[in-house]
Amino acid sequence: MPAEVKKHIKQLLAALPDNPGVYQFFDKVGTLLYVGKAKNLKKRVNQYFSKEHDSARTTVLVRKIETIKHLVVESEEDALLLENNLIKKNRPRYNILLKDDKTFPWIVIKNEGFPRIFFTRNYIKDGSQYFGPYANIKLARFLLDMLHTMYQLRTCKLNLEPAAIAKGKFQSCLQYHLKNCLAPCEGKQSEDDYMRNIQDIKNILRGNISEVIALLKIRMQAHVELLQFEQAGVIKKQLEQLESYKSRSTIVSQTISNVDVFSILMDMDVAYVNFLKVQNGAVIQMHTMEIKKQLEETPEELLAMAMIEIRQKIPSTAHEIIVPIIPDFTFSNTHYVVPQKGDKKALLDLSERNAKQFQLEKLKNLKNVDPERHSKRILETMKADLHLRELPVHIECFDNSNIGGSFPVAACVVFKNAKPSKADYRHFNIRTVEGPNDFASMEEILTRRYSRLLAEHAPLPQLVIVDGGKGQLSSAVKIFKQLGIFEKVQLIGIAKRLEEIFFPNDPVPLYLSKTSETLKVIQNLRNEAHRFGITHHRNQRSKFFISSELTSIEGIGEKTAELLLKKFKTIGGIQSASIEELATVIGQKKAEVVKHYFTIET
Repeated sequence: MPAEVKKHIKQLLAALPDNPGVYQFFDKVGTLLYVGKAKNLKKRVNQYFSKEHDSARTTVLVRKIETIKHLVVESEEDALLLENNLIKKNRPRYNILLKDDKTFPWIVIKNEGFPRIFFTRNYIKDGSQYFGPYANIKLARFLLDMLHTMYQLRTCKLNLEPAAIAKGKFQSCLQYHLKNCLAPCEGKQSEDDYMRNIQDIKNILRGNISEVIALLKIRMQAHVELLQFEQAGVIKKQLEQLESYKSRSTIVSQTISNVDVFSILMDMDVAYVNFLKVQNGAVIQMHTMEIKKQLEETPEELLAMAMIEIRQKIPSTAHEIIVPIIPDFTFSNTHYVVPQKGDKKALLDLSERNAKQFQLEKLKNLKNVDPERHSKRILETMKADLHLRELPVHIECFDNSNIGGSFPVAACVVFKNAKPSKADYRHFNIRTVEGPNDFASMEEILTRRYSRLLAEHAPLPQLVIVDGGKGQLSSAVKIFKQLGIFEKVQLIGIAKRLEEIFFPNDPVPLYLSKTSETLKVIQNLRNEAHRFGITHHRNQRSKFFISSELTSIEGIGEKTAELLLKKFKTIGGIQSASIEELATVIGQKKAEVVKHYFTIET
């Protein structure tokens, strides 16, 4: 153990047991800093003080710890539940933040006599049963409307106690006369009959639709045998509505009956966990949770935290849980499956697509609401993906443009905070290289660019990208070493064919995901450099051909041609100019010569 660990902390660590439990870190004024769970308290807590941490935030946390408290529990599951509750209750500064779901809609079956069923966004722990949350509000409203149409449920807020009903304290309202309610308030519907409907509704909301359909068919047949055709007709309508609702569910596989699916998508400072509930081959519920990371939490830890939170809110009887990785936690009476192919892998892929879609929507909102934070997040992603020493706030990208060695030019485009800074773009005419030699051209423009920045004491970029593979990158390394900036600026090259990213002194390229934000920024830089270079190349060719035509006029030299091009831009502009306009640029005599030439040509 490092010598800098305080003596009283060593004593607290020595007293920790080898049991599962929850530990709490407090600072010198008694503020709770962090809550964690562990399979083995002694081993887990000692890790904080026995090694160097990659995260500066973790290092700061450890320095602040003055008191350690722990609670021993029976199992790892109990530890995770207790940790989850303590985090939600105390919201310690260094714990991950589970985003609140209060904005999501729920369908609640109220804990009362003759329970009401209604839509709510407030999850209150009063013994009522909540179903949801529903990511799609339209689905929630459709489902609620269907249930009220299928079953005659009360909507009033009367306290329907049996004694009050027996004394005749209530009178039926308009809903009874509209046949939307059977007036349990007047004793016209028994509580047993009402609760039988409630049980059907619970099964529907849990996704056990096939069971309800089978039960309704038995009831309908019983009414038919008793010649109760009106009651049979009511049930028939209920069956039609249920079949319609069932057909709207996302059918994934008839062979998968009751499973939960969790996937996790990691971002720089956030993780997204998607949940799918599958019953009888159909996805009946879907939910995505956002987790704000705080320390060096692993994907396994984050997935476990989200799973316990989601399963607390969305009760499940599934014994099988499909996951991309084995979480740092095990539920009792369940087992994990990490599928590699087949229907279960397709389910996991569906969950991951939903997590990705949720992330994209969040990032889109973040970009609109807080562009600075959005840019910083992209820069942090690039820093991690490219293993940079610092955030690439200032990036420069170079590209050569020539056709068969004629009119060789190059372009430098600049991005600041992951966005184009067009005022800082520069183009170069290659001066010292003859013929098509990309490597020598790259050496020339890099020498000119960074010699000038150094001479002017201008800030250097954090990242320089050269368009090309190992050859162009080697040329860049050579020049950077000559200028003494190789250790100051990170260099990479990007090869177009396979989007390979090369690093100095590393023969193995890096391949980023096609959906990677880092790759998209690099591609934007490369494409912008190519566009800017090609535009300059075309302008140079155009000027050459125009200048050649002008210098072919007897008495007109290169300087006169340059003056005309600077003023009138194109041959068409010179052609349409009057003698007086031409004379103001090149004098009366030469103006007459030029005008005469184009008059004859026309």
